[in-house]
Amino acid sequence: MSRPIIGIAANEIEDAGARLYHLPISYTPCGYIKAVQHAGGLPLVLPVGSPDLAKDYIKQIDKLILAGGQNVSPGLYGEPIQVEEASLSEDRDRFELALIKEAIAQKKPIFAVCRGLQLVNVALGGSLYQNISHFSDMNIAHMQVPVSREIPTHQIHTEDKSILREIYGKKTAVNSFHFQAVKELAEKLKVTAFSEDGIIEGVESNDPSIVFLGVQWHPDFAYDHLEQEMAVFHYVVKKL
Repeated sequence: MSRPIIGIAANEIEDAGARLYHLPISYTPCGYIKAVQHAGGLPLVLPVGSPDLAKDYIKQIDKLILAGGQNVSPGLYGEPIQVEEASLSEDRDRFELALIKEAIAQKKPIFAVCRGLQLVNVALGGSLYQNISHFSDMNIAHMQVPVSREIPTHQIHTEDKSILREIYGKKTAVNSFHFQAVKELAEKLKVTAFSEDGIIEGVESNDPSIVFLGVQWHPDFAYDHLEQEMAVFHYVVKKL
């Protein structure tokens, strides 16, 4: 039986530092690569490129993973930039939006993490909080630095009859590395997990023509430490 090909949308950095001779590089965190391999999939990294390449890239894969990284450009949901320190990549936004459109058109499942979840919500007509500390009654730390990345730092609750309930149970703890979050949820999506202060932590599709699972935390940071985080990659590779 052939291994499912899992496309992982890559990120870019203009200066990789002295150790890599300050080269511009395309990359993806190794957690996605290793977890997909351990789950029986064949990871294929998709470098940021022209949106017109998206159709051919999606044809080559069975499923798409959208990783974390820069903030989603606020202009995509009709707002000016409100967070001065925000890191943006319009090239990445445009390319990944094209990947999302093609994955839906070609009926390829999408698994999205952190920024990836946020971008899918925006692609389908939703909006984001640019900084959740400005817009919510947040009472837990959603950016856990300097706590180690694999350590769960807050609780989430999952909804009944959801994919996340099947994997994580009714209640569990997850890590947290974000200050943006879903504000208005796109009509074709439904909330399937939330934190104790009301932040949307998990989203799935309510449209039968779209196969989608998104999480706000980072399973890729903890797949080799926590059974539940490896379990979500098993689900993505084998069932999604």
